[in-house]
Amino acid sequence: MRREEVRMAEEPLRLVQFTKSFHIGGTEVQVVELLRGLPSNYRVQVAVLQDAGPLMDSVSRLGFAPEVFPLNGSLARPNSARQVVRLAQWLRRERVEVVHAHDFYSTMLVVPAAKLAGTKVIVGRLDLAHWHGKARRALLQGLTRLADHVVANAEAIRRMLVREEGLPAERVSVIPNGLDLARFNMRMREGLKAPLPDTRGAPVVVHVANMNHPVKRQEDLLRALAMVRLKGHVLHAFLVGDGPRRLELERMAGSLGLTDTVHFLGHRSDVPAIYARADFGVLCSTAEGMSNAVMEGMAAGLPMVVTSVGGNPELVADGERGLVVPPLRPEAMCEAFRKLLADRELGRRMGSEARAFVERELSLERMVRRHDALYRRVARGG
Repeated sequence: MRREEVRMAEEPLRLVQFTKSFHIGGTEVQVVELLRGLPSNYRVQVAVLQDAGPLMDSVSRLGFAPEVFPLNGSLARPNSARQVVRLAQWLRRERVEVVHAHDFYSTMLVVPAAKLAGTKVIVGRLDLAHWHGKARRALLQGLTRLADHVVANAEAIRRMLVREEGLPAERVSVIPNGLDLARFNMRMREGLKAPLPDTRGAPVVVHVANMNHPVKRQEDLLRALAMVRLKGHVLHAFLVGDGPRRLELERMAGSLGLTDTVHFLGHRSDVPAIYARADFGVLCSTAEGMSNAVMEGMAAGLPMVVTSVGGNPELVADGERGLVVPPLRPEAMCEAFRKLLADRELGRRMGSEARAFVERELSLERMVRRHDALYRRVARGG
């Protein structure tokens, strides 16, 4: 073993996890899981653009006090350049070997700072860049090319990066999200934090997503539920999540005559317990990376009905662990619901397969091991 490799094997690897904030979201949850799961032979530090969000309590309990590099608005402001210089100085001072930027805004700051500091940088690309305009996407593509390595959480994203953005395949790793099944099981057993609407024993479908972006397409779910009702089925829906589109969606549910069976639950911290009281789950987005909501539904042993976008088909596998339907096709979603309502044993079998898949492929331990191996390879220059 070379002297440098011996040194790196003996000394903790100096790593920074950099994310925009710790508001509740799929990326932020995965960062917390990494902080919790990485082995002790790391010197891990956390940096953020905003030290805000309900997950900050979890970060603090793990012993981390994030370093803050605030953008304070537009990336085009002079402050952004100041923060890049400040971050580069901090990376040098702390002798950071690898910094992992987990989201778009963090990437804007981290990549140029890491290049100034001589620090290896990994960029997370965790969606299909569907919410960026042309200018932002071009900027993200350019900064991604400058990174030492790129992490995608789904094969669909890796294909986009290689085929559309021209990244060399060897510089992109796919590391699916991980779920701490022991903690998930405990949260299911803990039960509900607040009562659920009384469905009088009728079947229930659960949809977990924010109500910020039209890409989540809750309106397609509402239309599918109206079609199911017209065909003579009683199916209740629990919509978990909140955001500025909620009022519009509630009005739509009313106009479709669904106010007695569609229940808007807002933000909930007891999603595993809610899934445990459902018959199946659904996600009807027009774009996705690897959805934590789908993973959690599968972990709860539910068959999931998902749209054929992003990482959804990789998780569900049509006919094996749930059903996959085209996006923007509420009539197809209606037929998937009817299939599960008509054959409850089929749903149970798919749910069991879904849970087994999560245990086998999507454990937190597996996700952490793969990041650990990548960090060490990048630090060695591999």
